[in-house]
Amino acid sequence: MAVAFLLYVFAEIAAIWAVGSAVGVLGTLGLLLAGAFIGSWLARREGAKAMRAFMETARAGRPAEKELTDGMLVGLGGVLILVPGFVSDVLGLLLMLPPSRAVARRLWLKRMEKRAVRFANQRRGPVMVVDSEVVAERPEPRRDQPTVIEGRVVEN
Repeated sequence: MAVAFLLYVFAEIAAIWAVGSAVGVLGTLGLLLAGAFIGSWLARREGAKAMRAFMETARAGRPAEKELTDGMLVGLGGVLILVPGFVSDVLGLLLMLPPSRAVARRLWLKRMEKRAVRFANQRRGPVMVVDSEVVAERPEPRRDQPTVIEGRVVEN
């Protein structure tokens, strides 16, 4: 983790140095400030969209993992944009834009599903996640036939 942080700091310094060499000190400071202002405006706009989508989904009674993850990614993008530097601004901007955020959301949800299964397997032993539904009993249940449970294995 420390190596990744050092590489990030090195990339930020190199990006600022390169931009500073191309446009000068005042131009670099202007670009950094403009990125912060535009990024905060974009974070506010996209955060409000994510909140509205979450509220609509919650009112409809549907699962809201997409909307919650979008809100989390928009918040992370906002923090990255407010951190001084061009590399963090680009990463934050990518998390703000809906197409690239959809890719990040898919990767994040897939990672969390794997971690949840791994955590459950460590705590309680191997677990099988089943998407199922109990079918209502017949009006006159017969003793020779068990209750029917239809389902499919989602993850093993």
